[in-house]
Order: sequence, then C-alpha cells, then structure tokens
Amino acid sequence: MKIKSINLETVCGVSSRLPNNSLPEFAFAGKSNVGKSSLINAFMNRKSYARISSQPGKTQTINYYNINSEFYLVDLPGYGYAKVSESVKEQWGKMIERYLKKSPTLKAVFLLVDIRHEPSANDVQMYDWIIANGFDPIVIATKADKISKGAVSKQVSIIKKKLECEKNTVIIPFSAEDKRGLEEIYAKVEEYLASIAKTN
Repeated sequence: MKIKSINLETVCGVSSRLPNNSLPEFAFAGKSNVGKSSLINAFMNRKSYARISSQPGKTQTINYYNINSEFYLVDLPGYGYAKVSESVKEQWGKMIERYLKKSPTLKAVFLLVDIRHEPSANDVQMYDWIIANGFDPIVIATKADKISKGAVSKQVSIIKKKLECEKNTVIIPFSAEDKRGLEEIYAKVEEYLASIAKTN
C-alpha cells in the first residue's frame, strides 16, 4: 500500500456527533501505553503525524484520518490508563462503545495488545465488545522487537488463550521500530477494500 495523502479530517469528543462518512473506516483500539500512535505513524509512513506523548492517556478523542481519499483510519481513545478518574474512564468507554455500535461504514477493528504481557481485563473487555458488535477483531501484538524471535509464538499463544480468541482471529506481531508486521496490516486493509469494491 502506498500512502499518498493523509488528512486529519474529524476529531470527535465525548459529546460530539459521529461524522456521516461515506468512505470505509478501519478503527484502531488499544490501551494507553500500547504504542498505538507509533503504529499509526508507521502505517501512515510519517514520523509524528499522530502525536506520541510521554504521558499515556492523551488520546481523548476519536480521530479520523482520511487516507488517500479511499478510507479512514480511525484512532480510538486509549483505554485503561490508571491516572485518570473513573468517570473519565467511563466516558471513554461509552465513546468507544457508541462508535462501534453506530458507525455505519466501520469495516474492521484492529485491537492492539502488548506482546510482552498477558492481555489485561480491559483488553479482554475490548475484544468482547468488538465481537458483540459483529466484528472479527484483528489483534496486533505490539513491541515485538522487545522480545526474542523465539518467544514470539509463545506470547501469541498466551494472548490467544487470555482473549479466548475465536478460531479465525488473526494475530499480527508488530514492531514500530523495524516495521515487522506492517505489510500484513496493509494486506488486511487492502483485503477489505477489495471485497468492498467487488460488492459496489
């Protein structure tokens, strides 16, 4: 996939109305410190288009990036950050759930988890939410460069077991440092875009 143009087109807060988009949307969800901004920058082939903060929990909005005037990459608020109040966490949760339920052009949801650790209760809840809303989550196991190559398949098995993954769930080990897994992520998006083109 060649990224020719990017435009941060819409930013939705807690009380904002979701945009009425006609292009397909691909959403990226994950915990606040999972490396979501790094993945999005790698996906867009930009160094710092999505802001990377030393303070997790900075993405408090739903950000719609128009890519190549073909589709939207949708950056969902990071969840599970300990230093925000319960009421704020609840608002973020409602925002994400509303998006999953109400976005008519959402085609796929990528769920980011840290490959080094067993998925948290929040990760399990997010996976279940995605399934409950009729999507097959594509799991991206981030920070794959932080463990040995031999440990990757073991950690992927731990993730599968903890999330109680459906048989067909795809898990892609990814590293923003060496870009491993990026081509597989592009391929999944292209696969969806091709199937949409066939039905139109």
